[in-house]
Amino acid sequence: MLAIYGPIILILNAIFFIMIVHIIMSWLISFNVLNLGQPVVYSIWSGLNRLLEPFYQPIRNILPNTHPLDLAPLVAFLIVISLRDFIVPVIFGFA
Repeated sequence: MLAIYGPIILILNAIFFIMIVHIIMSWLISFNVLNLGQPVVYSIWSGLNRLLEPFYQPIRNILPNTHPLDLAPLVAFLIVISLRDFIVPVIFGFA
């Protein structure tokens, strides 16, 4: 069981930290601290968007449209935290 539990937790931790970087970067772009006109910033931002969009899109299809505020990253973040800290350890008997 530990051979399955370890990689699942590793993947959930990686997704967690990638989402943290994406959320902080979105705030910095919103407050004009980072400029998408810079090639490095744009490449990191587009890479993060391409990586996380498959997680966000199904959630956006379920949630109501709150046009200026995108709640999909928040919901996805809460899902990853609950999976990592509560659901997966209980399933594998580590809680």
